[in-house]
Amino acid sequence: MSLKNQAIFASADSKIVLISSAMFSSPFSENENQNAGSITLTDDKGRTLDCYVEHSLSVDEQEYVLLLPVDSPVEIFAWQGEGEEEEAVLVEDDDTIDEIFATAQAVLAEHNLFLKNTAYALTVAGELPEADESELFTLEIEDEENSLEPEQLQLLAYFYHEEQEYAIYTPLDPLLFFARTLPSGKPQLLSPEEFRKVQPLLEEQLFNEVE
Repeated sequence: MSLKNQAIFASADSKIVLISSAMFSSPFSENENQNAGSITLTDDKGRTLDCYVEHSLSVDEQEYVLLLPVDSPVEIFAWQGEGEEEEAVLVEDDDTIDEIFATAQAVLAEHNLFLKNTAYALTVAGELPEADESELFTLEIEDEENSLEPEQLQLLAYFYHEEQEYAIYTPLDPLLFFARTLPSGKPQLLSPEEFRKVQPLLEEQLFNEVE
């Protein structure tokens, strides 16, 4: 496993992401990932998300797993305002996502990408285009408790729905889920508060293993 500048950690009860100072890139190539262990996450609405098990570790006799979605995560933004006041607002409301989903799916299909309404994050199946610097978007992340680096996103497509302009982006940094393993063997995502408690121990152990 190698370290990168940053990765994105998703919490269990929110689409807000946490940025960690010790970050991880996949130790597997695409073909190796297909043979790695996998786990399916399920949210409270019954939606599922297939993930590769990137790493497993034990902290204070509790087993944890670091998970990477099989498909690429995407985020949809609504462009609001005009001119210098224009800004991209992340679409997080499930009702709005349901309303625009079919249109977004059709637009991505034109790029040979299949949009899925998966648990904890929207994802797309298919080969992503190579990143073009002219189509990168930098998202400033506000967090009162942590100093977070901006998140870089790659544009996949624009579309309109009822005269509202939307854009679909995929993060350049990997989206990782950190979960505890229950006695039943099923994974349970940590809340942001729980993640912050074990984060120093997680980083220390992974740094030790890399060294």
